[in-house]
Amino acid sequence: MSTSDSKRFVRVAALQLCSGDSVEENLERAEALLRRAADAGARVAGLPENFTFMGPEEGKPGVSEPIEGPSLTRLRALARELSLAIVAGTIPEPAGEGRVRATSVLIGEDGLDRAVYRKIHLFDVDLPGEESYRESDVISRGSEIVTGDAAGLRHGLSVCYDLRFPELFRALEQAGARVAWCPAAFTLQTGKDHWEVLLRARAIENGIFVVAPAQFGTHPTGRQTYGNALIADPWGKVLARAPDTGDALAVADLDLEQAGEIRRRLPTASHHVL
Repeated sequence: MSTSDSKRFVRVAALQLCSGDSVEENLERAEALLRRAADAGARVAGLPENFTFMGPEEGKPGVSEPIEGPSLTRLRALARELSLAIVAGTIPEPAGEGRVRATSVLIGEDGLDRAVYRKIHLFDVDLPGEESYRESDVISRGSEIVTGDAAGLRHGLSVCYDLRFPELFRALEQAGARVAWCPAAFTLQTGKDHWEVLLRARAIENGIFVVAPAQFGTHPTGRQTYGNALIADPWGKVLARAPDTGDALAVADLDLEQAGEIRRRLPTASHHVL
């Protein structure tokens, strides 16, 4: 790749895992995928929501750890070793009184934290078929909109259910983000109908790339997640999608020049009146 091409294109990877209830086993699988992403030439790679633990919600306080704890320390060392920026999906971060925050960290290719985001919108829903989720029983919501710089780009952070709230993605774009990350553990039931259309909509509305690492398969609690880790461009085109089975990655080159042209020709960001 020429010097001009290296400035025009940024290769990213959205990782797909079926995490279980063993933190150590999940970290080993995450590391293997991150190494695959680096071997594929990615400069930034993202892990899904709950990548360290997909056991029962009430089990999260027992495996929680601060952002200075062993899981993210391991990823920081890996980022330095591979010269790979990492979006660390979410870990359960202690929030006091037996509660946690769903915390996502952007780690630069130098191993330094560039941004720390706590999930704002919590998944408290009753789905058809008597499926119910109450994240707020254990998780304390965050309140800050967060961006950070890595690999020559400003990245905006979101997590899973945040995807349904377009005002967050507008705020990320207004803060200068040209890539929004949405690590997720989307349910199978909602994912098959809503996952792709929401990701593409957020990309089109804001003239940004959206990169969505994902959990897939059946987890120890019996919960089923949709997978289909995906990368969409500012026109809403799906650049890459992970296959339906197995730990996998979706890899794509983000064309920054083309994205700039789309934003110039369709300048929705400058047309907001509300």
